[in-house]
Amino acid sequence: MKFLDQARVCVRSGDGGAGCVSFRREKFIEFGGPDGGDGGRGGDVVAECVAGLNTLIDYRYQQHFKAKTGGHGMGKNRAGGRGADAVLKVPVGTQIFEEDEETLIADLTEVGQRVVICRGGNGGFGNAHFTTSTNRAPRRANPGQDGEERTIILRLKLIADAGLVGLPNAGKSTFLATVTAAKPKIADYPFTTLHPGLGVVRSDDREFVLADIPGLIAGAHEGHGLGDRFLGHIERCRALLHLVDATGEHAGKDYKVVRGELAAYGAGLAEKPEIVALSKTDAVDPDHLKKQRERLKRAIAAAGPETAERHPPPLLLSSATGTGVREALRELSEAIETQKELEPSSDEARPWTP
Repeated sequence: MKFLDQARVCVRSGDGGAGCVSFRREKFIEFGGPDGGDGGRGGDVVAECVAGLNTLIDYRYQQHFKAKTGGHGMGKNRAGGRGADAVLKVPVGTQIFEEDEETLIADLTEVGQRVVICRGGNGGFGNAHFTTSTNRAPRRANPGQDGEERTIILRLKLIADAGLVGLPNAGKSTFLATVTAAKPKIADYPFTTLHPGLGVVRSDDREFVLADIPGLIAGAHEGHGLGDRFLGHIERCRALLHLVDATGEHAGKDYKVVRGELAAYGAGLAEKPEIVALSKTDAVDPDHLKKQRERLKRAIAAAGPETAERHPPPLLLSSATGTGVREALRELSEAIETQKELEPSSDEARPWTP
C-alpha cells in the first residue's frame, strides 16, 4: 500500500428538506386545517479518527464527499427524516486545514475523536407551522436551507515516540529493520527511502514507536531533493536519533547539514533531545573511526554550549553486527521517559470548564 500523507478533499453537507403544504381531507371533519410537516435536517460532514489506518491513500481515489439531503415534510404532520452524515475516516495524527493550508480546523490525535467540518442545512417549516388565530389556512411552506461547501486539506503527521534523522544512506532503514519488525527497503547500493516508516521497539521492559523519515540533504528546506515535507512526521516525537555515516567524508560536516535543516524547518525540532551515533562502524578501520568521532564531537561542541549540554557523547553503532544498538535504544528510551515526565498530565492539558 502506497504511503500518502496529504490530500485535498471537497466536502458538502446535505441540504435541508422542504416543508410541506397539506390540509386534512377526512370524511366527517368539516374544518380540517393545515397538517403539513417540517423538512428534515441535512446530513453533516464529519471527520472521525479511527484505528487501523496509517495513510491517507483512500483519499487519492475519492476527493468529493457529500452528505445526504434531509427528507421533505409530508401530510398528517409528518416531518422529514434527517439526512445521513458523510464520515471521513482518517488515521491518528491527521490535521485538517482550510484550503489556504495554514488555518487549522482540527488536530485528531486520539482514536474516537470526531469533528464536524460542515453542518447540514435546517429543514423548512411546513404550513402547519404558520397557523395563527387570523390565518387558519396558510398556504406556504419554507424550502430547506442549503448545506455548506468547502475544500479542506488533510495532512498526516505520524504519531511516534522517537524519530530517525540523517543524510541519505546513513543506515536509518537498516537500523529500523534491526530493532523492529518493520521491513523497509534495504539494498547493497546507495538509494534513499521515499516514504516514512514506523516500527515498534522493545528495549528492556519498555516499548516505544520509532519513525524513519527520508534522508535530508543540504537545501532541503528550499525544496532540494525530497525537501523537508517529511519532517512533519517527527514534530510529535519526544526524542531524535541522529545517525551519521562513519564511511562518509566528514562526519562533522554531515552532522551540521542535518542540524541546519532541522533549525530551518522550525517547529521545535532543533530543541528536541537528540542521541547522536556514528553508524556503519563495521565498514571503517579504527583510525578512520577515531578521526570521524573526533570530528563529530567538535561539530556538536561548535553548535553552542546549550547544544553540547543537551546532547550526550556520540555513540558508535553498527546495525549489521549489533554493536552499540542496545546502548542507543536505552539512551533513546530514557530520553523519551524524561520528556514524558516533563509533559503536562491530561488533567493539566485540558482545563476544567463549567
